[in-house]
Amino acid sequence: MSGRRRHIGAPERRARLAAGQRLAPSARAGSAEEVAGSLVALHGTDPATVYLAVGARLRDPSKTVADVERALYTDRSLVRMHGMRHTVFVFPAALTAVVHASTGVAVAARERASFVKHLEAGSEHDAAWLADVEAGTLAAIGARGEATAAELAQDEPRLRTQLLYAPGKKYEAWQSISTRLLRVLGMEGRVVRGRPRGSWTSSQFRWALTPAHPELPAAEAQSELLRHWLGSCGPATEADLKWWTGWKVTDVRRALVAVGAVEVELDEGAGFVLPDAVEPVTTDAGPWAALLPGLDPSAMGWQQRDWYLPPELRAPLFDGAGNIGPTVWWDGRIAGGWAQGKDGVIRWRLLADVGREAAAAVEAAAARLQEWVGEARVTPRFRTPLEKELAGPAPAKK
Repeated sequence: MSGRRRHIGAPERRARLAAGQRLAPSARAGSAEEVAGSLVALHGTDPATVYLAVGARLRDPSKTVADVERALYTDRSLVRMHGMRHTVFVFPAALTAVVHASTGVAVAARERASFVKHLEAGSEHDAAWLADVEAGTLAAIGARGEATAAELAQDEPRLRTQLLYAPGKKYEAWQSISTRLLRVLGMEGRVVRGRPRGSWTSSQFRWALTPAHPELPAAEAQSELLRHWLGSCGPATEADLKWWTGWKVTDVRRALVAVGAVEVELDEGAGFVLPDAVEPVTTDAGPWAALLPGLDPSAMGWQQRDWYLPPELRAPLFDGAGNIGPTVWWDGRIAGGWAQGKDGVIRWRLLADVGREAAAAVEAAAARLQEWVGEARVTPRFRTPLEKELAGPAPAKK
């Protein structure tokens, strides 16, 4: 970009977030596919996150569970698979080939090499034996359509082969190879997680064969994934892009050139937007409140977060590994956190003084969440200090 770079300050970034991330009431979506398309990727490590993230962005949240299950397991318009940073996400089906080629292939190669090395060091088996077990496993999945690891082991008993994990550590344990083998096959794009056993909060998934998709050149796929993400989350810094994708900085820079990204000035320094997103955002969504789940894409979308997360609020909202818990948002900023108590009640707390209007709006958002969650119980996989405190015993009535 020649001449002086246009400055995009924090207020405009928050306005873009409200609309692009489907968080302002006027921007809410009509389906799970619309939400996923806008966000590119929904964190899937914690199964409940997918439903809660979609529910916060639908015009009619009461339809969330049925709509997400339809998209994931009936229409297959959304797919749960490994993606960036070795993490499980839910992607639009149209992006599965892009994610696989841009990110999954390289990660899977490292994961397979590590698995084979561990197998050969800890047993009498080798890569050829593992390939034979894989063939049996894939045949069993094909015959069953969908199956859990335990069900697959009935057809392919070698999946029960035990390996010692973390030898010499306090947490060392013998485990069957099934979990790790299915993880490798998932990273390689050969299997995907199917319908879980139990409710929408369950993490015990069945496995299914991956639908056929084209094999794309890595550079082409990286450019396409970055174009989608920058269109949803831009502007972003180079550090944001490197962190979110997990790529080398050279890959990020090559993809930025390929999509014609335009450099702009952010409060943090240089940032990038797509060519059609340089002009100022003129739509004012008005102040809005939202209760978002742990690992929500809007909370985890950027590495540099000061423009929407005051640094002084981080300690109670993150666990020790850097995973964010359930958050309360007011007008584009994180202002507190929430949890569901054992009695099912949604409890929230503001950590910043944002005024009575904000408190009333958050109360309404909490009631909206309470209504659609109903009798379900949601405990985040990654517990944070504030979430654990709010989820504890109900405060005594005065």
